[in-house]
Amino acid sequence: MEFASSLTLFNSDVPFLLEKRIALLKAIDTAGSISKAAKMVPMSYKAAWDAIDAINNLCPHAVVSKETGGKGGGGAKITPYGHNLINTYTLLQEEHKKFLQTLSKNTDFDKGTLKSLQRFSMNISARNKIHGKIEFIESGKVNAQVYVKLKSGYTIVSVITNSAVKELELKVGDDVSAIFKSSSVILSTDNALSISARNKFKGKIDTIDIGEVNSEVVVDIGNDDKLVAVITSSSVEALDIKIGREVSLIIKSSDIMIGK
Repeated sequence: MEFASSLTLFNSDVPFLLEKRIALLKAIDTAGSISKAAKMVPMSYKAAWDAIDAINNLCPHAVVSKETGGKGGGGAKITPYGHNLINTYTLLQEEHKKFLQTLSKNTDFDKGTLKSLQRFSMNISARNKIHGKIEFIESGKVNAQVYVKLKSGYTIVSVITNSAVKELELKVGDDVSAIFKSSSVILSTDNALSISARNKFKGKIDTIDIGEVNSEVVVDIGNDDKLVAVITSSSVEALDIKIGREVSLIIKSSDIMIGK
C-alpha cells in the first residue's frame, strides 16, 4: 500500500491551481485553442472557459491570452507568466510526489505507525545547505564519492558510505542537498593555495557578522550560491577580511553530508 493525493494550491482560501487546471493549461499550450484543449483534458468547453477565467482573476498577470473570432474561430496561448506558473506547479508536484513516496516507504500499514517520524520533522543545525544535481557517483569497496553540480557551476564532492547511497536511492540526475557545518569551511585569502581537500571554491565576500570571539563570513561563489564560514574575529582582522574581497573556501569531502 502507498499514499496518493492530488496537489491543490489556494489563493485567499479559493482553490487556485489544481492538477486538472494545469493539464488544461498544458493542452492549450499544445493545441493553441481552448475548445481543442478542453477535449484533450477532457472537460466541457464551458468548464474550460470558467477555469481560465478563475485562474486569470486570481493572478496578478494574465495566464492565458484569448482571441475570439477570425478565420480559425479564435485561439488562445499561454503567456510568459503562465509558463512560469506551469513550471512552478510542476516542480511542486514532483516534490509532493517524492514526499508521498517517502511517507509510504516509512509507514508500517499493518501497525498503523510511522517507522521514522523524526525524518519528516527534523531541522538541522548545519549552516550550509546548498542544492544541486548529482552528475556522477563513484563507488568504492566501502565508500562512494558523490559529485553534485551546483547552480554556480562548481561541482562539490561528498564521500559517504555505499549503504547510504543505497538507502537514499541516489542516482545520477537526482536533486539533492549538500549539507555541512560552517566550522568545516576553511577560508583563505591565498587563491593560489594548493591543498589536498577535494572541494575548493572561489568567491567574493557577501556579508560579515562580527562577534566577540567568532565571526560568520558569507561568500557568494556565483549564481546566488552562498557558503558560510565561521572563523575567529581576530582572523578577520589579520586576514583583512572585507566585503567584496575575493577569497577561497576549502571543504573536506568527508565533512559533507547528502540529503534528498
